[in-house]
Amino acid sequence: MQINIDPTKWWQRIYAAFIFFTRLPFWRLYQPPQACYKTVVEHWPLVGWLTGGAMALVIYFGSMVMPYYIAVLLAIIVRILMTGALHEDGLCDFFDGFGGGGNDRERILTIMKDSHIGTYGVLGIVLYMALLFASLYSLSPIYASLAILAGDAYSKMLAAQIIMFLPYARTEETAKNKTVYRKMSIPAGISLFFQGMLPMIPLLFTGISYGTLRWDLIIFVPCIVMYFLYYMMLKKIQGYTGDCCGALFLLIELSFYLTVALQLN
Repeated sequence: MQINIDPTKWWQRIYAAFIFFTRLPFWRLYQPPQACYKTVVEHWPLVGWLTGGAMALVIYFGSMVMPYYIAVLLAIIVRILMTGALHEDGLCDFFDGFGGGGNDRERILTIMKDSHIGTYGVLGIVLYMALLFASLYSLSPIYASLAILAGDAYSKMLAAQIIMFLPYARTEETAKNKTVYRKMSIPAGISLFFQGMLPMIPLLFTGISYGTLRWDLIIFVPCIVMYFLYYMMLKKIQGYTGDCCGALFLLIELSFYLTVALQLN
């Protein structure tokens, strides 16, 4: 029996995730082996620690020196700049493909790969941004900051599961980034779990201590959204794409914030 040994080091794979999922110039300092980019989803929530942390800082400290609604808008803009709108682009393509492609698998995949944005994409991203802003703005600065720290990493952890449930819908040669993510090993899955759950502790501790949040709703409502989106992809394209991963993350994260907001208002 042949045993496949990963030639890359753990820190190289983490570094590749920060290069892949952000537009920050990490690549100027070091370029990890190409094989590392097949594992970036395994460390996706760690990137959420960075992007979620940046948003939380902008909201919390920004609310002290400017109107709160401006602090929330700036936090959203900061993450978009940090990621280069990578996930938002995927969300637009997802809405266009699944909205305009009907049940035709090849048409859906073709629409999602098209660089132009259509009606479904425009409407989808506008409504998404409106709900994101409204849900965060409805929270106090401290709860919004804690929710973002928790929701960013937790939602990426859930979205990452799609590579275990579905095959890649295209070939590696036709993929936008020329990379197909590998299936996660048991140690990688355990690591992913802790990456996604550790930032949840401050929010759950604060909310439960004051009797204002139900941990079961915060945990399971995003899981239900994840399952619904998984089932839709299974039925329509029998797989996932990079755009689907980005859309999964943003929609799961939105359901997380809405769940928190509805309990605190």
